[in-house]
Amino acid sequence: MKKFFLLAFIFGFLVSCNNGSRYPGFSKSRKGFYYQLHSIGEGETTIKTGDYVTADIAYLTMSDSIFFEGRRKIKLEKPAFRGAIEDCFAMLNDDESATFILEAGSFFNITLESDLPSFLKDGDKLKIRISVIDVQTEQQYNNEKQAFLKWINDFGEYEKVILQQFLNEEDIDIKPYPSGLIYIPVKTGNNIKIEPGDTITINYEGRFLNGKFFDSTVRRNQPFQFVYGTEWQVIKGLEEGIRDMSEGEKAIFITPSELAFGQSGSSTGIIPPFTSLIFELEVLSVKKGPQQNKL
Repeated sequence: MKKFFLLAFIFGFLVSCNNGSRYPGFSKSRKGFYYQLHSIGEGETTIKTGDYVTADIAYLTMSDSIFFEGRRKIKLEKPAFRGAIEDCFAMLNDDESATFILEAGSFFNITLESDLPSFLKDGDKLKIRISVIDVQTEQQYNNEKQAFLKWINDFGEYEKVILQQFLNEEDIDIKPYPSGLIYIPVKTGNNIKIEPGDTITINYEGRFLNGKFFDSTVRRNQPFQFVYGTEWQVIKGLEEGIRDMSEGEKAIFITPSELAFGQSGSSTGIIPPFTSLIFELEVLSVKKGPQQNKL
């Protein structure tokens, strides 16, 4: 395949230079689209239907203006029509790159199942630049997926080791709650316990075990107010710890990931999966719930 591509590339380039080709430097494929090879890889096996391909992909206008660029991992399906982008991938090997000229309408309407961008119209062409990074068979992909899932489970055990090392280094020997939460009192409060339905105002600072801060109402000068016992207001570890606090109290909580953001991490990406956290929290005020005020 490499020899074919190299010969086709050289021949196409020479022909296009001499016959005033519509797309100088490009060769016409058997499927009708045009291509220009940029680099030849070491692999001998071409990409085939069912393979998982990791590639850097860019969409360009015919004037070479890039309007999309990114790395994607896709499963190569059967082409939906002659000259589809799947036919482009099938011409490449691992570690090869090329630019293809395709019909914009077919690519967006059929392949992407979307409307044409406003700057393109039916009948226009576009360029798609593909740089193949890695090719896996379906079996290789499934093996990698299984290994990753095992790694995730193992990483949960790794978190426990890191947390225990932190506790040893900080000489923290406080017995954790059954859930794993570690509650370290810092300042006493008024001894009126917080109950579900109470509106409480807190300040907190959250940091990783290495001391790096990831959030702080103190630094933002913006205390957080919520109704205690309302779902999704705070992470499970703080919900459990606040239950044993009172107005004016300050405490430090060390929360394993299962009481924080778990194996997925935070939706913002700030907190990685399987990450233990430290919160320094102070209850600024407690407003008793309506039912309790009637007592």
